[in-house]
Amino acid sequence: MTLDIIHSNFCNGIRYKHLVLIDTLARTRNMHTAAACMNLSQPALSKMLRDLEDLFGFALFERLTRSMAPTELGDYVVRYAQRVLADSQQFVDQVNRLRKGGHGSIRVGGIFAATAWVLPQAIATIKARSPLLSIEVMEHSSDHLLTMLEQNRLDIMIGRFTEERFGQMFNYQPLEPEPFSLVVNSEHPLNQLASTPLSALGDWPWVLYPVGTPIRDRLEQAFRVAGIATPADSVETISMPMFLQLLQSAPMIAMLPCSMVASQLASGQLKALRSPLYLPALEYGVVTRKDEPLSASARTFVDILLEGVWIRREEQSLSVRR
Repeated sequence: MTLDIIHSNFCNGIRYKHLVLIDTLARTRNMHTAAACMNLSQPALSKMLRDLEDLFGFALFERLTRSMAPTELGDYVVRYAQRVLADSQQFVDQVNRLRKGGHGSIRVGGIFAATAWVLPQAIATIKARSPLLSIEVMEHSSDHLLTMLEQNRLDIMIGRFTEERFGQMFNYQPLEPEPFSLVVNSEHPLNQLASTPLSALGDWPWVLYPVGTPIRDRLEQAFRVAGIATPADSVETISMPMFLQLLQSAPMIAMLPCSMVASQLASGQLKALRSPLYLPALEYGVVTRKDEPLSASARTFVDILLEGVWIRREEQSLSVRR
């Protein structure tokens, strides 16, 4: 008997309820809880799982005392199940909207810099053309959005790759570089200095992006080049409201994209520090799944995003020439 999974056997044997089982058990990691979520008895769920594992020819979940974590192969199957379920839900939602006279939907994920300026502009443009188009926007860090895109929970992502492997999975179209500023509240003592020395940056508490995010990597690179240590007195968050609240409440420093704090800088709530710390811009762009065509609405939205970059560059070029 061959150990390979036969395609016809798999297609004939796999059922939608099997995908639901895989997803539910992966999320709960508990047979009793999964059975309750699916309105099944635990023996019935156990039999369904055994039948499914017989079909695959390997164990999908480890039988541990307190948890049922996916096996290495099972984790791959879990990701497949989640993608199919997400795609099925989108299909049902789309059909329901079209039956009611709607014009489809787009699920867009954006990093905080994109949702501050680029994304709202593009949404306003496409909504002016298609008022009944439904747009769902999710704001998060790039690593989280890449996972959502992989699981088919997003159609388009605006952000950046966090690992090289994503270049094999997704298409990337650059939008524009993202400049950064070191910002503090208007009462911070460092505002009194004509230029903040590098040695003084470590004397104050910081609000930082979590380790592993592109912005945190860029800041740590800047610290290494400057020969100073990453601040030990810090708070880590990806929440922009938390960044702003902490900056307003305490004498803290943060490195943030200029687009995210433009209004606070203009109003005087925050001040950009003058410092020799070199903060190179970080590019972001439109990310989509490879070998998977976008819907007409999603293609139009991507075109609007790219067109907006071209228009802004032309405006900047004219401004410089004047």
